[in-house]
Amino acid sequence: MIRAATKADAAEIARVHVASMRVAYAEHEVLARITLEDRIARVREALAEGRRILVTEEDAEIVAFASFGPSRDGDASDEVGEVYAIYAHPSAWGFGVGRRLIAAATDALREAGFAEATLWVLGTNDRARRFYERAGWTLDGGTKIEEWLPGLTQLRYRRSLSDA
Repeated sequence: MIRAATKADAAEIARVHVASMRVAYAEHEVLARITLEDRIARVREALAEGRRILVTEEDAEIVAFASFGPSRDGDASDEVGEVYAIYAHPSAWGFGVGRRLIAAATDALREAGFAEATLWVLGTNDRARRFYERAGWTLDGGTKIEEWLPGLTQLRYRRSLSDA
């Protein structure tokens, strides 16, 4: 089941996020050190600010989440939305949870009036890059290095929402 997140979901969303990051980014010390407490605070903040977050539940337990909204990129028009994050608990990898969730997030962006969507992924995250490419996302040439992720290049993917 996919549903909108509530404030009561913050700890479970954070649990999924940290578990996924610890496996997906084990070789990146700065990411592997992110704590559950930090993630809970950030999820609570995002929900308080009204950020859209969808969660996937299986057996009444949150196993994945996606957050999205208007693009945060300086070069984006008002017609561009962004998937800010999508993570699934490693125990849910390979079962189609992420595929259903990214489809729901892109549908929600399209329904909100966005014509295109972007997302950012670490260039070294081959598993995620394959996932996005299978879901119809393509590299658009955008790159960035966040101050808090020194030396880690992120790549921007884009897709039209008219075919989502």
